[in-house]
Amino acid sequence: MTAGPHPVSPALNGWNAEYLDAEQARWRADPSSVSPELRAFFEGFDLGAGRGAAVAGGPAGQGAPGGPGRSAGVDGGEMRLRYAMRDFIEAHRRLGHLAARIDPFGRPREGHPTLEPAASGITEADMETLVDAGRFSPDGSPMTVRALIEAVRATYCGSIGVEMAHITADAERQWLMERLERTHARPQLTRNQRARVLTQLHKAEMFEKFCGKRFPGVKRFSLEGGESTIPFLERVIERSAERDIGEIVMGMAHRGRLNVLTNIVGKTYEEIFTEFEDAWSVDAANGGGDVKYHRGYSSNRVVADGKTIHLVMASNPSHLESVNPVVLGRVRAKQRQMRDYERSRVMAVLLHGDAAMIGQGVVPETFNLGQLEGYWVGGTVHLVINNLIGFTTGEEDARSTRYCTDSAKIVEVPILHVNGEDPEACVLAAELAVDYRMTFRKDVVVDLTCYRWHGHNETDEAMFTQPLLYKNIRARDSVLTSYARRLHDERVITDEEVEAIRSSLSETLDRAYMNAKQTPVDPTPDPGTQRWEGIHGRFSFDAVETGVSRETLARVAAALGRWPEGFTPHPKLVTTLRNRAECVEKDLPIDWGTAENLAVGSLLAEGRVVRLTGQDCRRGTFSHRHAGLRDAVTGDLFVPLSHLDEPLGPQTIKRAGARDAAARNLEGRYWVYDSPLSEFAVMGFEYGYSLTAPDMLVMWEAQFGDFCNGAQTIIDQYIASGEVKWQRWSGLVLLLPHGYEGQGPEHSSARLERFLQLCGDENMQVCMPTTPAQYFHMLRRQVHPERRFRKPLIVMTPKSLLRLPAAASRVAELASGSFREILDDPMFEAAAPGSALRRGVRRVVLCSGKVYYDLVERRRQLGLSDRAFVRVEQLYPLHSEMLREVLAGYPSDAEVVWVQEEPENMGAYVHMRTCFLELFARDLGYIGRPASATPATGSPSKSAEQLEEFLTDAVGEAAVHVAAAHGPSTEPGRLGPTVD
Repeated sequence: MTAGPHPVSPALNGWNAEYLDAEQARWRADPSSVSPELRAFFEGFDLGAGRGAAVAGGPAGQGAPGGPGRSAGVDGGEMRLRYAMRDFIEAHRRLGHLAARIDPFGRPREGHPTLEPAASGITEADMETLVDAGRFSPDGSPMTVRALIEAVRATYCGSIGVEMAHITADAERQWLMERLERTHARPQLTRNQRARVLTQLHKAEMFEKFCGKRFPGVKRFSLEGGESTIPFLERVIERSAERDIGEIVMGMAHRGRLNVLTNIVGKTYEEIFTEFEDAWSVDAANGGGDVKYHRGYSSNRVVADGKTIHLVMASNPSHLESVNPVVLGRVRAKQRQMRDYERSRVMAVLLHGDAAMIGQGVVPETFNLGQLEGYWVGGTVHLVINNLIGFTTGEEDARSTRYCTDSAKIVEVPILHVNGEDPEACVLAAELAVDYRMTFRKDVVVDLTCYRWHGHNETDEAMFTQPLLYKNIRARDSVLTSYARRLHDERVITDEEVEAIRSSLSETLDRAYMNAKQTPVDPTPDPGTQRWEGIHGRFSFDAVETGVSRETLARVAAALGRWPEGFTPHPKLVTTLRNRAECVEKDLPIDWGTAENLAVGSLLAEGRVVRLTGQDCRRGTFSHRHAGLRDAVTGDLFVPLSHLDEPLGPQTIKRAGARDAAARNLEGRYWVYDSPLSEFAVMGFEYGYSLTAPDMLVMWEAQFGDFCNGAQTIIDQYIASGEVKWQRWSGLVLLLPHGYEGQGPEHSSARLERFLQLCGDENMQVCMPTTPAQYFHMLRRQVHPERRFRKPLIVMTPKSLLRLPAAASRVAELASGSFREILDDPMFEAAAPGSALRRGVRRVVLCSGKVYYDLVERRRQLGLSDRAFVRVEQLYPLHSEMLREVLAGYPSDAEVVWVQEEPENMGAYVHMRTCFLELFARDLGYIGRPASATPATGSPSKSAEQLEEFLTDAVGEAAVHVAAAHGPSTEPGRLGPTVD
């Protein structure tokens, strides 16, 4: 029966007990000594039995009756039963969740045929046979088949249903099985712990009922029906403190938010009742502030063992799930500040609604970030408050999947479905979730199946659309009532003790209500935490000196042209890198990519930290940045500026494809990451990061500027309005390639007009710099220590200008000066006001961006001196006084027009026209493309024709009609063709 190094396995039907026992013993001694077929069988056998137990998961080779340590010669009946029980247990590990009692109304679930004993070959005659029960036996003794079946069903078909079959990592599945099977998935709570759970349910229910009584008809999106959320979160906090987590950042939508804010995060009843009374109007001045169930909060909580844990609830708009990446960004930034590179001291907790969990695309986008180098936070605990409905939409219309959590399977994380009517099971799920996260540094999802007592809000009649569901809801007691009855029946607590809890909470609520009516309490958290000390939200045009000494610039430049010994940059890049290294020393022209690298390097030299992420941003969409270099032979990564002034060696190189924790922690002070092809989640992550890092330059770059509209929710609801709604400051920089080079409607416009429409209250800065020096100073001023405020910075960055010789700068322009919001025409700038040269100007053209170079080139071709081109480099906030000063240098009767590449209804014209009317009480003329429904034509020739038409209108007709000299290039290594 042997041939070659391994025995030849008989057909499956030919395997007998004696043969299998002998081969298994051989396999245990040396796995390579048996055939691959048998090796796979035994590995699967051990997996199903739980680390080598004969049936249910005891230590391998212990010699229990029927176990693998038993001598050979097991009779066929016992072997049959052993395998039958193995199949039964494995079926429940895989599919037990289908029969788990997770429905809050106790309705029967579909189950699965393989979960029946007969499907595994177990007969009624087997029921009283003793078998090794492995982990399922509390004391390790054998159990009857009947008792073992009950234990297996209690573990996998009780109040917690576990999905783990999609996880390919054996260690993770074994960990879960170990934790569940040793306790039969039942929490081990003391009497005092159970009494605490009851108290937490009282707090949850009584808060909602009090608000409903005192503020009838006021929307609060109550937690009623999902009150087990509170003991779940309490256990998350307690367990986190036990595991030495010092801070939790939470994100959730509006359902149950007020309850969580007061009973978990620590917002006082007085603060919440002040909001209900609308008795605090400071934030609402000039249209600011937000509704109470959107606001965030933070506090320090002292838990049962005396440890303190800091809790943060992030502010959240009604755009469900959008806060998810924002929370992760905040956590990552806090981990950096604490040097928590093991991701063990700060943790994210995200609360979802069932309909939003499956319906919002940002959810899988955020899951995808979970294990990526630039976004890893060590895992997130997810809780779905599953109301079985979304607004009025039932499950049958909401999704095609079995569960609302199925999107989590893409990242192979465990999913625990738990019955919200069993608060003790919810507590166990919380403990499992925290421990799994801390053990494997991965996400974990808990689906708390409950219901929603009211409609979408307290004034909504849910019976209109969900009559059957709400008939079930109205027929049942609350989870508090049922749990109190259970504890009473089990003699855990008396009626008198329950009444004492109720009475105490009622008095506390009444007292807080009266206090809030008499003395309203400011409900708005202070935006200036310790990290923001000395920083405020008031915008100022005060210029700050952002020049950098030549010595520092030379030092940074030199770093751009060096790499570790043995590292092989791409041959085509060597010349570019060498030129950058010598640009300061030889006073070479500075292009955009070099200017940006010099800005970043100079900030690093000053002790700042810089983070840049985006699609292809290490190289740059237009092959202009090269912040991260790839070894042409090995594919390894080296970021030169991340090791400024450091010795270079193998430790400064990241292995190609490395995804382990050590590789993810190989970071200097310049963190530059290529992002996944996502805008929504990635921009949200960077916004969240910026909220925690006022001293850090945080930038996100779009592959093309128009791609940012995939993240419009983050732009509208957070970046543009977060400060005025929630008093949260951000210095996030968006780099959006913008410019018309005949590349069609998708990659011409970054939708400048949309950002300008969002501008108000000096909420953000919108800039379109036209020189590398301006870009250099603009980036540096964003985190300058003398600039004591932070505002988001939206930058229309160039494409064709990246290598236009006319758009280069000199080293002297970087060594001194600052960003200038308005640039006068160099032709006239040196001329004195009233000089003949200035008096000859008949038209002053205001413009921004690349079109300036088109205008100048046309004027040069025609030899004119009666046209002045003034660049508005910062469109908002518009530096009105500087603009007045510049225009005052030209004749008062000169025509003033605005010229732009974008159609008339897009770009900056509408914004500038409004500003011009307010400043000068006169209209601003327009020259450019006509209004259009699309940003640009798809025809390169038509685009060039349009350019020629408005350049003729603005300056004059060219002697020879030619496209702009810096139009689209297909030269390899230059701009190249547009690629979607």
